[in-house]
Amino acid sequence: MTVTVNGAVRTATVEPRRTLADFLRQDLGLTATHLGCEHGVCGACTVLLDGDTVRSCLALAVHADGHEVTTVEGIAEPGEMHPVQSALWESGAFQCGFCTPGFVMTIYGLEQDARAGRPCPRSRTEIREELSGNICRCSGYQAIVDGAEAALTAATAGATGTAATTEDAR
Repeated sequence: MTVTVNGAVRTATVEPRRTLADFLRQDLGLTATHLGCEHGVCGACTVLLDGDTVRSCLALAVHADGHEVTTVEGIAEPGEMHPVQSALWESGAFQCGFCTPGFVMTIYGLEQDARAGRPCPRSRTEIREELSGNICRCSGYQAIVDGAEAALTAATAGATGTAATTEDAR
């Protein structure tokens, strides 16, 4: 199969039953895609496939043949943070960091939608709903929502030229 991962074309032979998560981690060494539940429940393995968020533990690697995959390693230059990562850092969103790549990629996908002028969550309630497929066991979700809100507000402002507002109070 041939797949573009984080902008680089990669060719590999993979077993038909190999998951995209295992391909990324074991074959390509992109270990920031974490495996938590391996049932698609926790969201730690979230990546983008052709711009859409997917649970890489549920996707087969062969389904990525001819497509583009973006992992958390591919959203910023080495040693740099993407604005989504910076917003989460500034909000103090994470403790152990195991769930971080999945949250980052989920928010990154939403941020990319906002920058492209596609519908994006604008209220904290909508943000919570979008993040409901990601589980964090050691940190409060409030700070994660704060960081997501900051990142999405900046992205929406950049796409429309105006600042986004939230509908519901903290």
